[in-house]
Amino acid sequence: MSAPGNLVPARAARTPEPERDAPEAAAPESASLMTRLGRLWERGRLPSESEVRRLFEARLTDVAANRLARRWCELYQSADGKERRLMLAAVAQVRGSYAAEGSEGARFFKRFNALPQGLGFLVALRADMLRWRKQVSGLQVLDKDLEGLLSAWFDVGLLELRRLTWDSPASLLEKLILYEAVHEIKSWDDLRHRVAPDRRCYAYFHPQMPDVPLIFVEVAFAGQMADNVQALLDSEAPPQNLDKARWAIFYSISNTQAGLKGISFGNFLLKRVVEQLLEELPKLKSFATLSPMPGFAEWLGKLGGADVEAIVRDDKARARSAAPEGARWVERLAHAAGRGKASEVLQRAAFRLASHYLQSMKNGMPVDPVARFHLGNGARIERLNWAADTSPKGLRQSCGLMVNYLYDLDELDDNLARLGEGKPAVSRGVARVG
Repeated sequence: MSAPGNLVPARAARTPEPERDAPEAAAPESASLMTRLGRLWERGRLPSESEVRRLFEARLTDVAANRLARRWCELYQSADGKERRLMLAAVAQVRGSYAAEGSEGARFFKRFNALPQGLGFLVALRADMLRWRKQVSGLQVLDKDLEGLLSAWFDVGLLELRRLTWDSPASLLEKLILYEAVHEIKSWDDLRHRVAPDRRCYAYFHPQMPDVPLIFVEVAFAGQMADNVQALLDSEAPPQNLDKARWAIFYSISNTQAGLKGISFGNFLLKRVVEQLLEELPKLKSFATLSPMPGFAEWLGKLGGADVEAIVRDDKARARSAAPEGARWVERLAHAAGRGKASEVLQRAAFRLASHYLQSMKNGMPVDPVARFHLGNGARIERLNWAADTSPKGLRQSCGLMVNYLYDLDELDDNLARLGEGKPAVSRGVARVG
């Protein structure tokens, strides 16, 4: 699920990660894990290999096997990080003994899904699998089994779209604070502002996880396209008159479940929200994001001086090897944005670099995760904004720059076709700058 107006890659809640062993070479680690597994099996600490195999082979109606699945689930949830890795290693070893396309893996996970709160357990289990998939042999195959099932179980047609307000249960509002991944919610007053009557916050829920927002979007309204997130987040700003609002601004989209990585429903969320907003506020005319560029500073910092000069001057023949390297540009742009002042020349250079970055492609898709999400939904790069996010995070990730992606409902399909040809849709203003 990823990144995002501003999807960020799916991540777990801010809880301590399970303890990890130091990485080792695959083969020695596998042998070490299985040695430790053997000791735990002998002591009766974990289900034996034959018991694990039964979870794969027994029919889904087998009472004894289902009782064993419940015990395995309880043991896993009470285990520390090392023991969880051992348990996953045992499952992966058994899974590897069956054909790659066999039905045993699906049966194993379907058995857990039938347990009370089983779906939530499997989502958390996959988050662990993704964390350790390069350290535990065989987890990739196991993950493929589970990802396929989760894709079906979390089909967008099964999800419920709900608006969250200040009157929503406190336990649910606390989750918004916990999972907000784009612009940190700093206080209850801050949260109250984001779910106020002149704002909107929508989330997708699964009927088997009714108290867990899977992904949520925060929306502000304005008379024109927003260019500064500090203004949007200002809890002291006067309420908007929604009757005069013509723009809906998606300024934060957060995935909440790391275990649902690769299962995309963010694009359906935005389209559902647009439909909902048009029903409620028919005077709305335009839909855009105010989005971060989370990889911009890292990308720029790796460029050599000649590469930066070629982009800034738009003339490779005149690039000078003695030009400042990318890391110095990152420092310079972030410092200027933090002060809020910069020459027109420096701003233009920043916009050239940002435009180049946002249109950079890898494996047929934009390198920036937020651009990948919005351009993949059919939006276009509409405008670049100087000193739009001067928070420490904004300066660190994108030198304070932000970008508007425009959702023109009549052009989404054409924009997607252009992206498929390797040419992201950009406005004339961004094209001129770049």
